[in-house]
Amino acid sequence: MRTKSSFVKNQRRRRLFKRSKGFVGARRHLLRTMKENLVRAGVYAYRDRKVRKRTFRELWIVRINAACRERGLRYSEFIAGLNKASVALDRKILADMAVNDPQAFDAVFEVAKASLAPAEA
Repeated sequence: MRTKSSFVKNQRRRRLFKRSKGFVGARRHLLRTMKENLVRAGVYAYRDRKVRKRTFRELWIVRINAACRERGLRYSEFIAGLNKASVALDRKILADMAVNDPQAFDAVFEVAKASLAPAEA
């Protein structure tokens, strides 16, 4: 008796249909189109996991820059001051402090500003 592949084939197809949930029209219902779109979706997902990291870093820098300019320094000067003072806070923490804890950010800002002062005078 020969074996037929219907069960395995249906299982495989069901697995693909599950992954294509949320697609619209033929992208969800037609097997070949669905497979092409699943490949494309995977490429986007892989690429955008890296892009997300860049985007968040940009956001943090914008927030830190805004907080620094309110206090009288540019972002680049502030970061240079932190590096001179050997303060090891990353941009994520600095941005969070700038938004949620201005007093703590003021303290860090003063440390950065103080480390820049002798070089300017």
